[in-house]
Amino acid sequence: MSGEARAYTLSQITRRLAEVVAADTLLRGAWLVAETVDVRVSGGHCYLELIEKDAAGRPVARCRATIWANVFRGLAGQFYAATGRQFGSDLKVMVYGAVNYSPVYGLSVNISAINPAYTMGDAMRMRNEMIKRLTAEGIIDLNRTLPWRLFPQRIAVISAPNAAGYGDFINQLYSNPMRLRFATRLFPAVMQGERTAPSVITALERVAAEQEQWDCVVIIRGGGGTSDLASFDNYDLAANIAQFPLPVIIGIGHERDITLLDYVANMRVKTPTAAAEWLIARGAALLGALQAMGAAMLQAVTDRMAGCHRQLAFYSGQLPALAGAVMAKTHKRLQATESALTMLIDRRIMPARSRLDAIEAQMAQASVHALQRERQRLDAAARLLDVLSPEATLRRGYTITRVGGHAVSSVGDVSAGCQIVTQFADGEIKSTISG
Repeated sequence: MSGEARAYTLSQITRRLAEVVAADTLLRGAWLVAETVDVRVSGGHCYLELIEKDAAGRPVARCRATIWANVFRGLAGQFYAATGRQFGSDLKVMVYGAVNYSPVYGLSVNISAINPAYTMGDAMRMRNEMIKRLTAEGIIDLNRTLPWRLFPQRIAVISAPNAAGYGDFINQLYSNPMRLRFATRLFPAVMQGERTAPSVITALERVAAEQEQWDCVVIIRGGGGTSDLASFDNYDLAANIAQFPLPVIIGIGHERDITLLDYVANMRVKTPTAAAEWLIARGAALLGALQAMGAAMLQAVTDRMAGCHRQLAFYSGQLPALAGAVMAKTHKRLQATESALTMLIDRRIMPARSRLDAIEAQMAQASVHALQRERQRLDAAARLLDVLSPEATLRRGYTITRVGGHAVSSVGDVSAGCQIVTQFADGEIKSTISG
């Protein structure tokens, strides 16, 4: 129609845009700075969006981007080796890419190179150098290899006294639903600024001085900006933790925050609350194992008791018949024993009794002869005693002289004036020695 404006199809417009983009030499390859969002890998290819934000954090530009599989494999490995992080979302990156425009898929950037130094920055570079130093000195894995108690309950906490992260940790730990008991003590330290490293090292030394009282150390601090956490990228502090005699848990910042301490500590958790949850989980696991053990023991005892009851019921049914059988068998055994004893009496006791009867007759005759012999010896002894007695001597005309009741056997036993008694067979006389 005459007088009307010319209309273009959408494909005409998009082709014109594609021609403009293709003709711009700048867009054929350039370094650009942005943040990564919605990074995903599919079929080996990496798909993402690049976004730019203003000072207030509002997006001011957004564009799709692609890293093809044959390129991504090498770039991802180089990025991880340089930064210690996987290539993913929420990274500030400097990438080299060509801008393409497809009438169907729209504008996108085909990335062919990444500058890890930009992401890593000077702080990341220094951190990696310290990691290499700790590795070369052979101490980076020392704390991570320390064994844990089955249930660590005595917790030495290093944190700022009034920090929200410390309060969250304590509240989470002591309000656990299983009512697990913990004992904690705060070893206060500065957790921000230049004094952080020496302050935390001092707290660690205080814990080490009484290490037998504690099961582990928890170093916690809430999140903050990257500059707030820079004080934890300190070699001296990391070396102290690496060589500390108790397992150390690090709960500093948010999940995305990483410091040098995360590489040397026994356990790294994303937040102070997560540190408490990890300790509670250890106790819960042990409690669950004990409950399972108790249930298994109960089942074993129940099964054993049921078996015993069945066995008892079997024996209860068998006892009456068993008792009769035992008694019958015992009766037969007694009868057999009785018969055997009777035969034994006939075979052994009767001859012995005959021998005893013969011995009895012999003993009676021997006793009579022995008594006669003894009586004859006694009669002879009596006659001898009668012949030898003092009375028999007196009857033969002899006398006995006594002085003071004692027999005199010598003239020297008497003296002038003493009184003597002379005994005869039929009496005695008293005399006095005159001279």
